[in-house]
Amino acid sequence: MESFVVLKRVAMPTWVARAGFGFFGACSLVLLGQAPDPRIEIAVANLPAQKIGINDLLAVSVYSAPELTRTVRVEAQGQIRLPMIKRSIAAAGLFPAELEMTIAEAIRIEQILVDPLVTVTVAEYRSRPINVAGAVKRPLTFQALGGVTLLDALTRAEGLSPEAGPEILVTQNSVSSTGAAQSVTRRIAAKALMDNADPEVNLRLTGGEEIRVPEAGKIYVFGSIKHPGAISMKDATDTTVLKVLALSEGLAPFAAKQGYIYRRRPGAQSKEEILVPLNEIIRRKSPDVTLAADDILYVPDAKGRRLSLTALEKIAGFGAATTSGLLIWRR
Repeated sequence: MESFVVLKRVAMPTWVARAGFGFFGACSLVLLGQAPDPRIEIAVANLPAQKIGINDLLAVSVYSAPELTRTVRVEAQGQIRLPMIKRSIAAAGLFPAELEMTIAEAIRIEQILVDPLVTVTVAEYRSRPINVAGAVKRPLTFQALGGVTLLDALTRAEGLSPEAGPEILVTQNSVSSTGAAQSVTRRIAAKALMDNADPEVNLRLTGGEEIRVPEAGKIYVFGSIKHPGAISMKDATDTTVLKVLALSEGLAPFAAKQGYIYRRRPGAQSKEEILVPLNEIIRRKSPDVTLAADDILYVPDAKGRRLSLTALEKIAGFGAATTSGLLIWRR
C-alpha cells in the first residue's frame, strides 16, 4: 500500500516572510522556468510607507504561491488585478499593510488558499509628482517620498536662477467643505524663505503640487544714461528712479534735467507719459518716483531731443532679448 504524507501549512511570522521574500520569490520563479522579475527586487528597497496612489508600482508576494507573486501597477480607477482572483482589488488610498489584508481576504473568498501570507511593497511611486518650473536652474518633476518641503523642492531644482522674481507660487490641490476638489495658490516671498528662513513659509509637500517661480519684472532705461539697458526688479515695492539711476551708474554728462516714464495702465490702449524732474530728485528737492514693471525711463540729452515711443519700445525689446544689454540687479 502506498503511503501519503500530508503537510500542514504553518503560518510563518510576517518578519520571516518579509526577510525571505527576495530569496524564496526568486527560487519559486526559477522552478517554474521563469526569470525573476527585476522589479520585484526593487520592492525590498526602503521606500517610505505611505498611502498607495494611482500609477504606483506594487510588488505583491504570496508565500508558496508564485503564480500570484508579481508586480502590478495601480490602474486609473485605483484598483489592481491579480491572476485567479475574479474581482478587482481597491488599492488607492491604502497603506501597504492594509492592502495585504485586503488581498489575503480576496484569496480566501476565492478559496485559492486557506491561510495566505501576503506581502505588499511599493516598488515605485508615481502618484505624488511635484513639478518645479519657471526661473529655477533646473526645472524638474519628482515624486514626494517621505517628508518633502518647499525648500527641499527648490534645492532639487538647484536653486533660483538670477532672473527669479520676489515671489514663489505654490499651487496645491485640496478638498472644499462641500467635498469638491479645488486648487489653491499661495504666494511665498522668496526672501522670507531663503534669507529669513521663516519655517511658516517652508510648506510641507505631499505630492500633486506645482511650484512656479515667475521671472522678475524689468524696467528699461534709455537715453543719456551711462549704462542703459534692462534692469531686473527684485523688490517691486522699493524700485525708484534714484535706485535705477544708481544701478545704471548715473546720468551721462549732457543729460537733460527732466526725464520721462512711459507706463501702460491696466486696460489702457496706449502708454501714458509721466514727467520726472530728475534734477530736483537728485538734489532732494522733489520726492523720488516709484517705478513699476515694464516701465520705460527715458532721459533725453540737454538739447531736448526726444525719441518717439515706438523707437523706445523697439530698443527696449532688443535690450531685453540680448544678454549684453541686460543689467541684473542682485540684492
